[in-house]
Amino acid sequence: MHNAVVNGPLTDFEIRLLEEALEQARRSYAEGGIPIGSALGSEALGIVAAGHNERVQSGDTTAHAEVVCIRRAGRRRDWHTLTLASTLSPCIMCSGTAILHRIPRVIIGEHRSFFGAEELMRQHGISLAAADDQRCRELMERFIREKPDLWNEDIGIPPLKP
Repeated sequence: MHNAVVNGPLTDFEIRLLEEALEQARRSYAEGGIPIGSALGSEALGIVAAGHNERVQSGDTTAHAEVVCIRRAGRRRDWHTLTLASTLSPCIMCSGTAILHRIPRVIIGEHRSFFGAEELMRQHGISLAAADDQRCRELMERFIREKPDLWNEDIGIPPLKP
């Protein structure tokens, strides 16, 4: 397992945020998509947006869960007060989106299936918490077993030559 920064146990709100992200991931899986979900919010505002990976459903290669979620949050001036939860460690694009918006905290459901750009987020001052949630891990492991070619496509691994 990778060494993630965990700043204490998750708060009740952060657990709720991760639960919403997991619900989003399940929705994507049910739609035949990649089961990654994300949610954004704060204790004061509650959940302000949620989304799931829509890359398969929409054909948009940038429609990762975190990007979809942040798009749905719309124009805001309070990014610096929000926490982003994702069922899987954010890739470099999604990490860059969190950095760009100065989101201060990211909750990661699991990072065994894929270890994203966590060090990049840390370098930009983002506080990370890795929940190592068994439900997130099992959903991703199931998907990777069922659709390895689709997973490899999503993370940029070229197809094997016949």
